Formats: sequence, C-alpha cells, structure tokens
Amino acid sequence: MLFGREMKAALRAYGEVLRLVKRLPKDTRPYYAKYARENFVNYREVDPDDSDSLRELLNRTYTHSLWVLNKYSVDEAAADKLKQICCG
Repeated sequence: MLFGREMKAALRAYGEVLRLVKRLPKDTRPYYAKYARENFVNYREVDPDDSDSLRELLNRTYTHSLWVLNKYSVDEAAADKLKQICCG
C-alpha cells in the first residue's frame, strides 16, 4: 500500500485524471472514468519504498492522459496540472 507523499501524489493524479475526463465528449466519459479507476485500483499495492515504480506509473498516467486528450482534440494544456503532479 502507498503511504505519505507517494499516496498523496497518486490520489492527486487520480483526481486530476477524473477532472480531465470531464473535458472529453459526453458519451466517452463513463468509459474513461471506469478505465482510470480500474487502473488506479490495479496498482494500489505498489511498494511504497519503490519510488522508481511509482514514478514510472505516474509518468505513464500523464502519457496515457495526453494520448486520450489528443484523440479527442482536447488542448494538451488542460493536462498541465497533471504534468506537474506526475512529472514534477
């Protein structure tokens, strides 16, 4: 289970991803909200001492989010806050 700073970063990233989902076309939102939740749930058991794995997961979160935003022609600048959370 994640603890401390790592847990806060993961929770902030999840919240920001859900905010970005609201920028997608209405009919796609349920799919991507569910996809995000499933991915965050799948990785909740990351070793809190393995900062490399956590950084990789957060980087992947940002990269995948950009891909989805681009797919639906949403301005990448919408993900600036997520970039700050995930990539420092």
